[in-house]
Amino acid sequence: MSEIFEQMNYGLNVQGIVETDDCKVMRLNDSSGDGTMTLYQVFPGVFLMYNDFHMKQCVSGFQTDMDLLCIDHCREGRIEQEAGAGAYSYLEAGDLRVDQRIHHNGKVTFPLCHYHGISIGFQMSIASKEIPAHMKDFSVDLYELQKKYCSDTKPFVIPGEPAIEHIFSELYNVPLKIKKDYFKIKVLELLLYLDALELSGHTEERPYFYKGQVEKIKAIQALLTEDLTKNYTLEELSEQFDIALTPLKNCFKTVYGSPIFTYMRTYRMNYAATLLKSDKNLKIAEIAGLVGYDSPSKFSSAFHQTMGKTPLEYRKSFV
Repeated sequence: MSEIFEQMNYGLNVQGIVETDDCKVMRLNDSSGDGTMTLYQVFPGVFLMYNDFHMKQCVSGFQTDMDLLCIDHCREGRIEQEAGAGAYSYLEAGDLRVDQRIHHNGKVTFPLCHYHGISIGFQMSIASKEIPAHMKDFSVDLYELQKKYCSDTKPFVIPGEPAIEHIFSELYNVPLKIKKDYFKIKVLELLLYLDALELSGHTEERPYFYKGQVEKIKAIQALLTEDLTKNYTLEELSEQFDIALTPLKNCFKTVYGSPIFTYMRTYRMNYAATLLKSDKNLKIAEIAGLVGYDSPSKFSSAFHQTMGKTPLEYRKSFV
């Protein structure tokens, strides 16, 4: 395996599982779940990593002295990380993030309890020489690209763009036979795209929320999900947690990816789906009550809108 992997310290909670000449699989363990990271060497000094996490949070012990340029694409889920000075930033589905891994250790939270995506990393001193050596007349200057996107200490985030989706969607299902060569093509395509991209109109200044606000939002989410038979108005939540309505709504959507009532309907329907599948003795009207619906017909309508099937159809699909 390339020296680039040996020079990165991932922390005590990460263990290697399998390693070959050009691939390394690692597992990250935490009390709230686990995750896998599958790394491939693309060029000398260039790696591509598939990230699949099923956990609520973890502590990143990542450390390196290398000069890096890293690009992250979020396919599903979202990541919360501290952005410095007690503020938090979020990477959501469809986003592309570019940084130097300056703020990449410490607590990492997955508000939806899962995250799936790809990271592509460049060890600048090696990759800047090896890519042109492998691809004659390749015009992208990695150092200029790093200067373009990493002039600030904060990660640079590009929200969902069709071109980004096109580049990465094909990387999530690559036949093994062509994987090695295909990675090279897609990495070069990504570099060309980032080099040509005019930043004006393709970035989004997202608000940073501070620790006190985020903690209140997480306490609200815990209250809402601990007893699904109860319903709360926004005004009640605002008063109980001493947070104004507008910050409450904006911060909740930033942390969890959707407005409160949309999030809770999806949460309720997913829990109802679990009950429909696991407990055949529970009547649909009883399940409706357990997830906060007095009317079975309103529950069935909401379930159909969310899951694409009526509760009865969903239950029968597992018989």
